[in-house]
Amino acid sequence: MPVASSLFEIHADIDARVVSVRRHRPDWPCSKGCDSCCRRLADVPRLTRAEWDLLREGLAALAAPRLEEIATKIRALADGAVRLVVCPMLDESSGACPVYAHRPVACRTYGFFVDRDKGLYCRDIEALVEGGGLDEVVWGNHEVIERRLAAFEPTRALTDWFVAWQLDQGLQP
Repeated sequence: MPVASSLFEIHADIDARVVSVRRHRPDWPCSKGCDSCCRRLADVPRLTRAEWDLLREGLAALAAPRLEEIATKIRALADGAVRLVVCPMLDESSGACPVYAHRPVACRTYGFFVDRDKGLYCRDIEALVEGGGLDEVVWGNHEVIERRLAAFEPTRALTDWFVAWQLDQGLQP
């Protein structure tokens, strides 16, 4: 089975979980206009080759000025000049993701999937969990998603994929 179709199968399974959660909780915090997770990343995202290939398609379709803004942010992350990690793709003025349809699995699962011993969600959802407001939610199993993604080696930091892409195009990284 081609890698892209396998990745799209993972996306479909994630989407099904998201739809299920939203059907039972139409007030779910993770929705258009919320960018809390994008503004507070724990680290530079790591992507598999398949995820990077999809994201690269989205990036390549952007207008040159927008792509250069993203490149500048990624260079700052790669240089370690930034301590607070904000997703370099995030349009901080609108809170929108210009490559939303091409986003990595971690972006798709955040707020809807959990690991056994920890949540993978923002402070807003954390407060609801701690208050018992989400006891009935059937969370997706993030460990299963991670195991499925392991088939798409190698995994590299977004910054590494991006710099290599820029070099392949003969551009200044």
